Amino acid sequence: MGVQDKFENKAEELKGRAKESAGAATDDQDLKNEGRLDQAKSALHKGAEKLKDKANEVAEKVVGDDNK
Repeated sequence: MGVQDKFENKAEELKGRAKESAGAATDDQDLKNEGRLDQAKSALHKGAEKLKDKANEVAEKVVGDDNK
């Protein structure tokens, strides 16, 4: 996962937490749900990046083993 991806995911997560908190404080269920959605999207992106990183690791091992 690149530094830029990590930064963007963390920013989206924090934005979601802020929205959820603001929604809870103002009793705005729509804003609260929007914050939860932002957090879920961040978690999904993080998971996809981890999966991509693992796939790249496996591919490097396979290619590296063939060259020996």
